[in-house]
Amino acid sequence: MRILLLCSSFNGLTQRAWLELRRAGHEVSVELALSAEVMVEAAELAKPDLVICPFLKERVPSALWRAYRTVIVHPGPPGDRGPSSLDWAIADGEAEWGVTALQAVEEMDAGPIWGFRTFAMPPEAPRKSALYNGPVAQAAAELVVEVAAKAGDASFVPAPLDYRAPEVRGRLRRAMRHADREFSWSEPTEDILRRVRAADGAPGGRVSLCDLPVRVFDVYRGPEPGELADLSELAGVPGQVVARREGAVLVSSGDGSVWVGHLRLEQEGAVKLPAAMVLGDLVADVPQRSGYSEITYDRSEGVGVVSFDFYNGAMSTEQCRRLASALRYAVAQDTRVLVVRGGEVFSNGIHLNVIEAARHAELEAWMNINAMNAVCREIVDCTGQLVVTSIGGNAGAGGVMMGLGADRVIVRDSVVLNPHYRTMGLFGSEYWTYVLARRVGAEHARRLTQEALPLGAAEAVECGLADKALPGSRLDFERRVLEYAERLAADPGYDRLLAGRRQVREVDERRKPLDAYRAEELAEMSRDMFDDRSGFRLARREFVRKVKAASTPERLARHRELSGASAASGAAASHM
Repeated sequence: MRILLLCSSFNGLTQRAWLELRRAGHEVSVELALSAEVMVEAAELAKPDLVICPFLKERVPSALWRAYRTVIVHPGPPGDRGPSSLDWAIADGEAEWGVTALQAVEEMDAGPIWGFRTFAMPPEAPRKSALYNGPVAQAAAELVVEVAAKAGDASFVPAPLDYRAPEVRGRLRRAMRHADREFSWSEPTEDILRRVRAADGAPGGRVSLCDLPVRVFDVYRGPEPGELADLSELAGVPGQVVARREGAVLVSSGDGSVWVGHLRLEQEGAVKLPAAMVLGDLVADVPQRSGYSEITYDRSEGVGVVSFDFYNGAMSTEQCRRLASALRYAVAQDTRVLVVRGGEVFSNGIHLNVIEAARHAELEAWMNINAMNAVCREIVDCTGQLVVTSIGGNAGAGGVMMGLGADRVIVRDSVVLNPHYRTMGLFGSEYWTYVLARRVGAEHARRLTQEALPLGAAEAVECGLADKALPGSRLDFERRVLEYAERLAADPGYDRLLAGRRQVREVDERRKPLDAYRAEELAEMSRDMFDDRSGFRLARREFVRKVKAASTPERLARHRELSGASAASGAAASHM
């Protein structure tokens, strides 16, 4: 079946839908919904059997849905309508939520229902991005395949939206306004967490901190009031920054405290950054305190686990240095297997926001990639233990390559991997010319990095990029990986496996030292970062500033390639 995906952006969820539909055997093309004219033109070029719009923010023009069967995937249960569904679900503490596939009609989100999924909401308020990339993405991926199958069944008729039906429990909700995002530090911690997380990753909770109007992101429950007395005589005063650690700041609330990981100033051109970096000298004298950490180390008798959870998977120079230090410590222990475990997002490589905000962006980028390489080197060079990488969240660019230095690469079956740097105008480093090629072969490595297309977990295992894909929630996945590592540590053939790892590294090092791969990659990266030969500066700026794409990338818009119409024509239509 020919399917046209209309989307607001080709993000992790849309990429998952694209992957699932292609795996089901459908011919899929993508168009960014840049304007009504572009959407209609795309459909006329693609002549699809079905148009699917996963979480489309824009209204589908009537000229399109009247001519082509068009299904909207909406992030709410049957009957839910409006543009802020997930925000309200978190803010209102819904116990259950869902995703619904419905046919496009004149009234938004009111069309006949093709299918739906429901799921239990976490007991603690989830971050909107975690909800979106977790159970919502999973439900949407299942639904798009179901919708495509139903579209091929001539007898299928979608059910009209009927608020009398027991499964229709949603309602029309207005868009969240600025006032709905505002909070006061004097409110209870639970209320602050829920308000901010309902707006995370965008647009953030609104408040004043250190007399600065800011947007707040990445929040966690802090210590109770009695535990803060040793920090400051002002501890317990709502809105007072009483401690800091690893870029985060601890702020007193109405009944406790809140760790704030990231902030963005409410001013033109400001970008989201680690909170302590935004506040700068205003918190320079605030004491350091334990209780918050992006990196942890745990061990049993035979297995050590280095866990890291960096916001949105971005790894700054300082974060890379801390992670490299943690890995050096773990490698020196007497465990038999080392598990390197990522967080909600495994890793997306260097921290573009921190780079963009630096006084000398190119220099910061250079330091960042060198620090990232140091992390990768610790994984590749570990020959005293077997290394397992646990990729339970999406990964991109250098974050994928970082995971490939291990003996075993285990991915969750729902993750999306983007093993390429091309869209950011970079050659790439992280020893990718060594670790990727040794896993998939030089030709396949070239294709993955040049085509710049996402890879699903099943495809990653099939091509050798990963060793195993495991199902389940992130917690279930992490438990299964740990069990796998424990079996590996207890394997009677462990010594032979470890000796094999050492031998492979020795042979590879004699053939071509890691330092040579690093030097070659960094020579290319220096041209990208300092000479800007492939547009890294503009690509970085547009990514950080969330600039809307001017056209759909040609690698995605197959309908334009096959028809001979260029992406530029679509871009021109979007500006008419």
